Amino acid sequence: MQKTDLVRSDLPNLQTALPGPKARRVIERDGAVLSPSYTRSYPLVAARGEGAIVEDADGNRFLDFSAGIAVCSTGHCHPQVVRAIQDQAARLIHMSGTDFYYENMVALAEKLSMLAPGNLPRRVYFGNSGTEAIEAALKMARYHTKRTQFVAFFGAFHGRTMGSLALTGSKNVQKRGFFPMMPGVHHVPYPDCYRCPYGQTPDQCAVECVQAIEDPLFRQTVPAEEVAAIFVEPVQGEGGYIVPPKKFFDELRRLADKYGILIVADEVQSGMGRTGKMFASEHFGFVPDILALAKGIASGMPLGATIARADIMDWTPGAHASTFGGNPVCIAAALATMELLERELVENADRVGRHLLGRLGELPRKYPIVGDVRGLGLMIGIEIVRDQQTKERAPDLRDKIVYRCFEQGLLTLGAGPNSIRLCPPLVITREQADFAAETIEEVIGSIGR
Repeated sequence: MQKTDLVRSDLPNLQTALPGPKARRVIERDGAVLSPSYTRSYPLVAARGEGAIVEDADGNRFLDFSAGIAVCSTGHCHPQVVRAIQDQAARLIHMSGTDFYYENMVALAEKLSMLAPGNLPRRVYFGNSGTEAIEAALKMARYHTKRTQFVAFFGAFHGRTMGSLALTGSKNVQKRGFFPMMPGVHHVPYPDCYRCPYGQTPDQCAVECVQAIEDPLFRQTVPAEEVAAIFVEPVQGEGGYIVPPKKFFDELRRLADKYGILIVADEVQSGMGRTGKMFASEHFGFVPDILALAKGIASGMPLGATIARADIMDWTPGAHASTFGGNPVCIAAALATMELLERELVENADRVGRHLLGRLGELPRKYPIVGDVRGLGLMIGIEIVRDQQTKERAPDLRDKIVYRCFEQGLLTLGAGPNSIRLCPPLVITREQADFAAETIEEVIGSIGR
């Protein structure tokens, strides 16, 4: 299929060289005053957005398959979300849910408690971001269990504040210069079926990865009875959009129950309909003790949530709180987001995601530099390699593909050492998915047939 030449409002339209003159001026100003710690994959200067389309400062339109790093779940500036924000901002912007009460905070907590896997009584803590949701889970697990140790996985990304950073095992640049980390975190391999760390089949690898926690970790390094929680991403995000087999979660639950250890599911990136179910855990029949949410929960407004079994969230007043967490404007955006997700967008993510994954699944057969295509719903990873037999990683080729997609009007991002992540708004159409698939194939074909 050839990429359409029609100029449509729901597809890219590039009018200038990239970056254009207005964008270049903004980038120059940015370089003088913004933190150099920010990572920018290409020179996009966003000015406005609608649905899955982002327009830059020079009027160039792009199809957004990054969604602000999986945040804009309902698309950019969905009218229903915008109205909810405007209406709430006209009534009350802030009073602090730490010290006072908001009805809409209660309503969202009720909704999240009802939707969380397992049909168990739940309580909800609100913060401002994913890393804050993880920090709350860390503190809650220690508070409840009276234990001090944690287990996390290589490749994981749980945030950049000091507690969540200790759990993170993604890239050493994220920790360089910040040691010592919070003590008490131990990392083990994650079940990557494309690169099984034990050279096993998918189901056996899942067993091996869990067995590695019990032996050698518990036997040689940390007593199991001192471990408060295991932190796990149901689909590993920054590590490369890796989907583990179901048996991994069955074995992880068995191990945790054996030693009285809590399991925290980091659904910051995989939750809120991204995988074609409200929570990625549902694909595996997995019921975590604590869930951490953020990103897609409020369509771009800053909000994080930590959802725990009611008996686990037993800390006393003052033990943990947040001035801005659960801000009423952010909560209003989240309630509107939840309505849209339940009504149509979770189902759309499943339907369009299956179609897109089916198209992209042909890439390894056609192009030697594509090692693997994997994903659930609209959380899809494409692993770029030097050679399919050796599986040698090709981060330089990945970066070149991402940049050339930008030059063709498609916004993507990297994930892990050498993978491309596709995490578009959940509003994308089949036609937009086809444009993305055609663009990606065209770019890959031009680089590594």
